[in-house]
Amino acid sequence: MPPARDPIDDVSAHTVLDARHALDTLPDGVVIADEHGVVRLVNDRAAVLLGTTREAAEGSPLAEVVAVTNQEGAGWVACTQPYDGLVTRTGVPEQSWVLPSGDEVLVTARIHRAPRHGPVTDVAVSLRSGRARARLDRDRSDLVATVAHELRSPLTGVKGFVQALLNRWDRLNDEQKKLMLTTVHADSDRLSRLITELLDVARLDTGRLAMHQRPCEVRLMTARVIESVRAGAPHRIAFRAPDDLPDIWADPDKFTQVLTNLIENAIRHGSDPVTVTAAKEGEQVAVQVDDSGNGIPPEIRQRAFTKFWTTGQRGGSGLGLYLVNGLVRAHGGTTTIDDAPEGGARITTTWPAFAAES
Repeated sequence: MPPARDPIDDVSAHTVLDARHALDTLPDGVVIADEHGVVRLVNDRAAVLLGTTREAAEGSPLAEVVAVTNQEGAGWVACTQPYDGLVTRTGVPEQSWVLPSGDEVLVTARIHRAPRHGPVTDVAVSLRSGRARARLDRDRSDLVATVAHELRSPLTGVKGFVQALLNRWDRLNDEQKKLMLTTVHADSDRLSRLITELLDVARLDTGRLAMHQRPCEVRLMTARVIESVRAGAPHRIAFRAPDDLPDIWADPDKFTQVLTNLIENAIRHGSDPVTVTAAKEGEQVAVQVDDSGNGIPPEIRQRAFTKFWTTGQRGGSGLGLYLVNGLVRAHGGTTTIDDAPEGGARITTTWPAFAAES
């Protein structure tokens, strides 16, 4: 007659199965080794990343299972020595390592010890594919390339005209000098706006955007923006708004930044004329900017508010509409894209109307 099974063994078996199932549901690879450096548990993701199987890995030395190396060819266990070092050591920071397949993997570990800084009892190793970090690096490279391109164009103009003024000052008449200095001033403003955009994008992403809201007269501020844009672009810009248009509760610098961005974007991607319309809609004031270009197809309108989105027709940092949407939302408003009556795009921003009694 076979001996009766110990119910404790059944509980232990179920515990191991539950732990294995939980590990297999994780998106990262997990390898757990005991106090002797022998692997006891490996989840499916780790087996795939390490090019092994659970049966082959469990019971093998940790150094053989986690067969990743650094750029010099040294193994992870040999370099990090998770079972040695100070008794206060509880982990290994995440670092980039190379799999046998040549792919990058991010490896970190948690070191478990007996109470009161006792010896190591378990080492839990986590492995994550390096593709996400590679994608982040590509995004950063795109940002650097975009910023470099946008900065280089106005800087080239500034440098060229300043060099011409220095070398040919006596041979230039007053009109030529004024034209060159005006161009340098315009390029300097463009550089300043781009730097402001980049800083505001960073502040929006980190939730540290500072605003100083107060009552703002839409008609007056819009007229100033249009006059400023007209100075650098000989386009027709019309403005329509009722005389009783209420003030808005906004940061005047941010409102100016948003409207300037929208009008310049309409000029860059559209054609004459550009129409700006402001009207009260409930508790909000809606400001519309219409162009007469090709418009934005409905299926990609939401994507227009993402970073680095461009239509591919003209230049630009690709941050304009992302920043517009972020600044408007920070005021409690909305940004929408529709079809303009002339066939182009209509971008509408809403701003909270100012009520003196509130």
